[in-house]
Amino acid sequence: MKPAQESGAKKCPGCGGLFPDIEGPTHRYMVASPGCWAAFGEVLEREYGDPKLQEVHRLSVDAYAAQHPGTRSRQSIHSVGLHLVRLYLQLEGGLSTQKANDAMLVLGRHKQGLCWLEPPASLGEVTVADVVHCRGLEEHRTAVRAWARSVLAAWSAHRPTVERWAEKWLASKANNDVGNAGE
Repeated sequence: MKPAQESGAKKCPGCGGLFPDIEGPTHRYMVASPGCWAAFGEVLEREYGDPKLQEVHRLSVDAYAAQHPGTRSRQSIHSVGLHLVRLYLQLEGGLSTQKANDAMLVLGRHKQGLCWLEPPASLGEVTVADVVHCRGLEEHRTAVRAWARSVLAAWSAHRPTVERWAEKWLASKANNDVGNAGE
């Protein structure tokens, strides 16, 4: 995939990033351009292909999902809510990737309590376009972390709600609900 600046570029209706104007598949409920979806596929391929990138893989998934909230639907509500909580727990709660994932699994069992969060006007200054062309492990890791921080900051108006959802996980953890999350 060529950088968007070298060919006809199209703005993604989800994240607002510029991507090649191509035909192709998109996600079922995340609103994204085919070029953006293809770029995300390349990032995932790189992360799945190198175990050293697993530490940032879930940040990539969470950032992409929260940056492409789609339209108000039960699936979109669950997706955005759960991914924002996992971003929050990793970036601000200090949880490891595994513990943040365990929390997401527990919250997923209680996702009917999540509500629609009105997406911010800007979903973050950093997009998958800033990650897809990275070369080398450290450049990739650094770009993904910047992307994740940018997305979480973009949703800051909903921080009290995200914190409340994260607290539900902490309460579940106190009741040993998280002990079986990874099983």
